[in-house]
Amino acid sequence: MTQDKLTDDQFLNDQEAAVEKSLRPQTLQQYIGQDRVKNELRVYIKAALDRQEALDHVLLYGPPGLGKTTLALVIAHELNVNLRSTTGPSIEKAGDLVAILSELQAGDVLFIDEIHRLPKSIEEILYSAMEDFYIDIIVGQGSDAHAVHYPLPPFTLIGATTRAGQLSAPLRSRFGIVEHMNFYTEAELTTIIQRSAQVLAVVVSDEGAHELARRSRGTPRVANRLLKRVRDFAQVENQEQIDQKLAASSLDQLQVDDHGLDQTDRKLLTMMIELYQGGPLGLKTMAVNLGEEQETIEAVNEPYLLQQGFLKRTPRGRVVTPKAYEHLGIPFPKGE
Repeated sequence: MTQDKLTDDQFLNDQEAAVEKSLRPQTLQQYIGQDRVKNELRVYIKAALDRQEALDHVLLYGPPGLGKTTLALVIAHELNVNLRSTTGPSIEKAGDLVAILSELQAGDVLFIDEIHRLPKSIEEILYSAMEDFYIDIIVGQGSDAHAVHYPLPPFTLIGATTRAGQLSAPLRSRFGIVEHMNFYTEAELTTIIQRSAQVLAVVVSDEGAHELARRSRGTPRVANRLLKRVRDFAQVENQEQIDQKLAASSLDQLQVDDHGLDQTDRKLLTMMIELYQGGPLGLKTMAVNLGEEQETIEAVNEPYLLQQGFLKRTPRGRVVTPKAYEHLGIPFPKGE
């Protein structure tokens, strides 16, 4: 019975992964949004192909869910090379890195997500790999220990991070192409939702797509997640089309408000107002009061709240803005 359950769970996970893969664009032309980044990459990719060289190393940074992983896949596809994908935390020792690098062929792309979480020892090994395409590793122990020079084919490292400030200066300086990913406009998200709806065989009206887009926090990953959840509501309610009314009512039940704030966002702002008079408040205190990790608040919640003008940073900490008071329906203190 347990084995059957595991098999069923694995099937569902594989099915979900297949759906996620199908939602991802394959080319720069299909990739919606991030126009400045795309236009620059077109030039760099064409130049590299014309010279028959590996593309220079690329660093993509910005809040989660903006398409950094997808863009890495697109770059590899445009270069017509293989892509090897891993994460910073999964590379724990030199042997792990050697195993990954040894599988690369000339021109291939190595994608490291959460590259800011690479161990310092691994990061230092990457310096020579990125700059001169070789690594020196120590084999053996004690008196038998000796260095082995391991040449590598020219390759492209694409690093993705939500916390570019945590990258060391030596590592960051070895990326020839550094691109910042911005939040998406409602128009771009509407187009993404309409494309995803076609892939999922869901009928969404223009108004329904726009309703989803304006509550998606400027983030394609959130937009696709909300689309799939609203699709569930439509199926249960026997609705053949997701219109504005269905999208709005479904998102209200999911506690996603008109500005895309979820329960955690509103809890954060309300806590700051009720317990700390709107701030200033440090990140650690915010995390303790919410029962969340500091990294989660800083990478997931805070960027959107700052971008929307609900929070602002000051030298003393985060402060809730009058706009947030108005949105939550709480009177702004007089004399402030």
